[in-house]
Amino acid sequence: MSPIHIDETTGSDATGTGAPDAPYQTLAYAVFKSATDAKFLTRKDASAPYDEPTQSALKKAKKGAEGLEKKRKKAGELAEKAAAAQGAESEKREKQLEASKKIVLSEDAALPTAIKSKIGNLEPLRTKRVRVSGWVHRLRDQKGIKFIILRDGTGYLQAVLSGRVAETYDALTLTLESTVELVGTLQALPEGKTAPGGHELSVDYWKVLGAAPGGEDAFTNRVNEKSDPSIQADLRHLVIRGETASTTLRLRSALLGAMREVFARHHMLEVTPPCLVQTQVEGGATLFKLDYYNQPAFLTQSSQLYLETCLPSLGDVYCVQESFRAENSNTRRHLSEYTHLEGELAFITFDELMTHLEAIICETVDILLDNPSTAALVKQLNPGFKKPERPFLRMPYVDAIAWLNEHGILHPEEDAEGNPIKDESGQVKLVPHVVGDDIAEAAERQMTDIIGKPMFLHSFPAELKAFYMKKIPGGDGKHVFTESCDLLMPNVGEIVGGSMRIADLDELFAGYKREGIDAAPYYWYTDQRKYGTCEHGGYGVGIERLLAWLGNRYTVRECSLYPRWPGRATP
Repeated sequence: MSPIHIDETTGSDATGTGAPDAPYQTLAYAVFKSATDAKFLTRKDASAPYDEPTQSALKKAKKGAEGLEKKRKKAGELAEKAAAAQGAESEKREKQLEASKKIVLSEDAALPTAIKSKIGNLEPLRTKRVRVSGWVHRLRDQKGIKFIILRDGTGYLQAVLSGRVAETYDALTLTLESTVELVGTLQALPEGKTAPGGHELSVDYWKVLGAAPGGEDAFTNRVNEKSDPSIQADLRHLVIRGETASTTLRLRSALLGAMREVFARHHMLEVTPPCLVQTQVEGGATLFKLDYYNQPAFLTQSSQLYLETCLPSLGDVYCVQESFRAENSNTRRHLSEYTHLEGELAFITFDELMTHLEAIICETVDILLDNPSTAALVKQLNPGFKKPERPFLRMPYVDAIAWLNEHGILHPEEDAEGNPIKDESGQVKLVPHVVGDDIAEAAERQMTDIIGKPMFLHSFPAELKAFYMKKIPGGDGKHVFTESCDLLMPNVGEIVGGSMRIADLDELFAGYKREGIDAAPYYWYTDQRKYGTCEHGGYGVGIERLLAWLGNRYTVRECSLYPRWPGRATP
């Protein structure tokens, strides 16, 4: 018989086998696992030779082995008892289920007629008998009494099933996300107790409208907070049932409603431009191309050009429209499809444009926080949110370049093709910013977070901006600057981009030429300068970014119903 090996330092009682290359760690465990006539070899560590244990050590180990045997027997007895208890519980459960099938509920016609209501409208119906339908959001069983939190999209309701209504087969097999109809008396909760809405439904009749699966296919097994992000994206249709996701989408709706209210105050008219276009706005590299009746067409990047055509007939206008960008960007601030709120205003100056933008943002926030229900949504998602202070900081681009350098915020040095240059050690070389650099998103966000308040970054070099932006007379001898601005918010970065538009016909043609754009397809846009031009400006607000700032969301993907980013167009 081969001897059993024990190494007190490198051995393992959990994985060892007693072989020289897989020794046990303790002599007691080796004795416990081995035959009574086994031979043992021990050592303190791998540097010492194996040797037979002393008689006293072996005697002590045998006592330890006896203790391990007692533990094994006790564990076995406990396992048998647990199995027996589980079997008895299963048998009891089966009998209970069989008995429950004989219980058939019917609505008592002698009771007052139940008033059908949405959960969000229940408060005036306290003390009344009501009928509500929805999804089982939470479920708890306490000594035969079932507590249900019901969700119908307008709110949450706590309902209590006790007695006979809690003993039916449907009650015993009820699962999360099943749809049910509940009928009962609505009562205000006594002081000291809490529940959604401040009331509770005592159910006297109910039925399952659509059962959700349990077991392996149960809702919580398919998706939960710890699920991999890719799984959450695949199951977005289930994720939006969660409280955080649904609150975010509810706040999004309130945000758009508040913004429309603000635009009405500012006498701006909503219009609906097309999504299918044959002209570019922000550069051809980010266009989604498609075949349109054997003609090339694109998904719109921006509705700006169409909004400009509305000024002579409709006055100041805005739209809430989807925009599409084909850039391969996977940052937390980018989507391939996003909701673009754009506005255009006639007969304004650049300063007036920024003042208008400041007012739109601040008045929207005021509306949301002055309404208790929407303020509660903001507080739930972003407890520390505070109204932005006016006036917003205004920082010229040139000053921002100086600020970044003063604060040691550098950027990668690039070659002629835009690739980062590395030093001898393989590290990307970082250099100070110079006027003419396109300030990177990370540097811009770092600056905004340090400053810690909303700010307009404005007057960018013309070579960094679109062809239609109005130029500032003069320049620094090397660069011409534009009447353009980005509104930056802490933790998010840019949420609004705006500019004054070129009003002069010749300057517009020069812009086409500079960007290599054929002016012919833009005849309808060019005509705005030909038939009565005017000074005008506009902007685009990324609704998902604005919502991310307002609701303190880490990524704009949380702020879209079904977000689209490179490689993701499902579900």
